[in-house]
Amino acid sequence: MEAALYLIPVTLGDTPHERVLPSWNAQTVAPIRHFIVEDVRSARRFLRRMDREFPIDDCQFYEMGKHADPDRFGTYLKPLSEGHSVGVISEAGCPAVADPGALVVSIAQRRGFRVVPLVGPSSMILAVMASGLNGQSFAFNGYLPVEPADRAKTLKSLETRAWNEGQTQLFIETPFRNQKMFEALTQNLRPQTRLCIAAGITTDDEWIRTHTIQEWRRLQLPNLSKTPAIFLIGK
Repeated sequence: MEAALYLIPVTLGDTPHERVLPSWNAQTVAPIRHFIVEDVRSARRFLRRMDREFPIDDCQFYEMGKHADPDRFGTYLKPLSEGHSVGVISEAGCPAVADPGALVVSIAQRRGFRVVPLVGPSSMILAVMASGLNGQSFAFNGYLPVEPADRAKTLKSLETRAWNEGQTQLFIETPFRNQKMFEALTQNLRPQTRLCIAAGITTDDEWIRTHTIQEWRRLQLPNLSKTPAIFLIGK
């Protein structure tokens, strides 16, 4: 089989693998011994959960996390040129989507290597699916500014796009700031704007609700200080 760069999805929490990952993934990953990962410890843990007999000690891991040097990413693909497949593993969800793996894939594409995305959970797509907001046009905006005035300005700009273009706007926040983000949303957006909060997707703590801002102002948000969440606004 031709060597390829395999993009290997990871569960979004402690969800059992069989609930969100097809068995084909484990079969595909089984012969791979070279991995480009966001974090070595979590990647090793993921591989062992996928297969308790996986030969971790025979594998080579290359880090692409926040402390890694992007200038070295190209060297991580050397095994591909030698005929060996390479896997890309993120901390959670699908590699290369809001993830440093995108740079690795870009390099692989430029060099003409085969790139194979495997099926798995994407919190962004699942959130759009469950939100009831426009799924024909949406944009992911990553993290918004932390400083209140800048965040308010950004939120109003995204709201304008949602209303003028009909495009659903997605963004995330560090879990311990989820409550602050909720307060900023209810304070700065117009009453008719719809807001979806999708937290703990695919886990036992999954909580997904969509209401207008006016309705949210009468509701109390559950404690999401430790739960990853995606916020979506639309009209």
